[in-house]
Amino acid sequence: MAIVEMQKLSICALKKNRKAILETLQHMGIMEMRMEDLENDPDLKEQDTQTARSKYEKRASAFEEALKILKRYSNDKSRMGLFYEKKEIRRSVLDEAVRNRHQYNVHVSDILSSERKIQECIGIIQKDENMKVELLPWEKLDVPMNMSGTRDTAVLIGTMPGTHSAEEVYAAASEKLGEAPAVYAEVVSAENDRTCLAVVCLSKEENLVEEALRSHGFSRPSQVVNGIPAEVSAGCDRDIGLQREKIKELKEQICSYASEKEYFRLMADYYTTRAEKYRLLGQIPQSENAFFLEGWLPADKADRVASLLTERYGAFVEREEKNPDEMEPTLLKNNRFSEAAEGVLADYGLPQHGKTDPTCIMSVFYVFFFGMMLSDAGYGIVIALLCLILRLKHKNPAPGIRRFLKLFFWCGISTIFWGFMYGGFFGDLIDVIAHTWMGVPSDQTVLKPLWFAPLNNPMRLLIWCMLFGIVHLYTGLGIKGWEMLKDHDLTGFISDIVSWYLFLTGLIFLLLPTDLFHSISGMVFDFPPAVHTAAKVCTIAGAVIILLMSGRSRNNWALRIALGAYGLYGVTGWLSDVLSYSRLLALGLATGVIASVVNMMGSMFGSGAVKVIIFIVVCLLGHTLNIAINTLGAYVHTNRLQYVEFFGKFYEAGGKPFVPFKAITKYTQIKEER
Repeated sequence: MAIVEMQKLSICALKKNRKAILETLQHMGIMEMRMEDLENDPDLKEQDTQTARSKYEKRASAFEEALKILKRYSNDKSRMGLFYEKKEIRRSVLDEAVRNRHQYNVHVSDILSSERKIQECIGIIQKDENMKVELLPWEKLDVPMNMSGTRDTAVLIGTMPGTHSAEEVYAAASEKLGEAPAVYAEVVSAENDRTCLAVVCLSKEENLVEEALRSHGFSRPSQVVNGIPAEVSAGCDRDIGLQREKIKELKEQICSYASEKEYFRLMADYYTTRAEKYRLLGQIPQSENAFFLEGWLPADKADRVASLLTERYGAFVEREEKNPDEMEPTLLKNNRFSEAAEGVLADYGLPQHGKTDPTCIMSVFYVFFFGMMLSDAGYGIVIALLCLILRLKHKNPAPGIRRFLKLFFWCGISTIFWGFMYGGFFGDLIDVIAHTWMGVPSDQTVLKPLWFAPLNNPMRLLIWCMLFGIVHLYTGLGIKGWEMLKDHDLTGFISDIVSWYLFLTGLIFLLLPTDLFHSISGMVFDFPPAVHTAAKVCTIAGAVIILLMSGRSRNNWALRIALGAYGLYGVTGWLSDVLSYSRLLALGLATGVIASVVNMMGSMFGSGAVKVIIFIVVCLLGHTLNIAINTLGAYVHTNRLQYVEFFGKFYEAGGKPFVPFKAITKYTQIKEER
């Protein structure tokens, strides 16, 4: 409907007031800061605020981490989902929390410290469990694993590949000894293709015995403990129990702060906002005693800001004109219906100042075409009710979600309208129920269309779709003409707008009475001779203007004529654009056909209690899937009709979104008290 007029303000104030002024502007959230004009002034310097900014960012991060820990241990099922609503907090509650911020910082530190201790305990438990796994094959060993022997004997503890008996180990250990070797061999365990063993021999023969064993793959264990394995394993069990008890106590200590979650969220937002303030503070040019700000805000709020800063802080505030190469930010203002479609426009690109905001016109066509594509009253009721319920349930969703719900609510209303116009209510559900269970004759239609049924006359609907497309395209061309008139380009208006209106309208009126159109549409047009003559005149006049004026920037007439001929070739692009609106027919038919097939599948089992249940289940599943698929298709193709066909006739994006300096909050929204 309109682009909000923006005003550039320049602010100069005493340096001692810079933090207070920034907090005031951040609290108001209506001014976008830009300091490009002040950055190159050699007499002004910027303050290094990185240390303070990092401090507040770390504190905000600490509160965020504490909230995650509390959520993990306190069975908090709240989610930051698509419809998450920021909680409204009174200003007095925020002020009270800020006064107690040191207490909350201590509590957060305690939570983070407890979490670190929990992780340490988990690490110890993992270490003990790994130790138990390593010691499991050695549990039958009744001597310490690190035992090397006595004064006269040596003990060799280790493993050999494969599974071996004590006799085989004894034989291997005695290979290099004489007759009647003084060797004792014991197999501790033999499993998983590995034998754990202990060999006792004389100390003077230790090297020979170990050499003989190594020739059979003997190796010392990688994990050697100071003690008997079974006793060490039991000690691990006791330690695991102690660590788990400690974890339980630490979790209880963390959960004791669960009642302060709301304050933690508030402080996380508070410190994030403080960090943002110091980010801007580090960009502000300042002299020894003063600092300077520049920025954009809505023109109707400029006096309010200027008066406030002047009266409260003694600042000097001046209105400034924008530089020739400077672009003011774009902020849209539309009525309650059209603002729902602002997100659709923003996805394509915002308009620049001085250009037309097409949101209002686009929103009407958007809702109109969406309803034509989905075109089922039952589906429209489902979508509209779902959006209404979500909006009533979530009082304060994010602005983008709020616009989305409002847009799809209106799209649902449009779908209801077109559904009744076409006679579609969950396909032919009412007729199927009446014919199958109520004894209504199969040749009798219960829910009759208010207009006509597209499945019975698709060509008629195709003609109407193309007519709606022509209106859509003509509207886009008209907006382009309005832009030219605003720029006082009368020549361009006649050459590029009026000429095409004449040429295309003339062609349409020449086509309508032809046999070709009659054979396609089945419609007969018999215009008076005067209308036929006027159509010829319009067509020829439009073609001549396009031929002569499309290349009007060229002085060479031959080149101008060539460019004009190429301009006339653009009529093929118009034909392609008009044919694109056949998707209104295609998607509308697809919705109705799939819905009818679902109903037919559900009713093919006939009547009866069990068969009624089958019918209900089939219809619920089938129509749910059909709604999902065709709603997505209608959304995508409605966007395409706006972006490609409609915007392609006039729209030039390039505007920069208005991003005011304001409090950045994730969890809370401050409610001002009067």
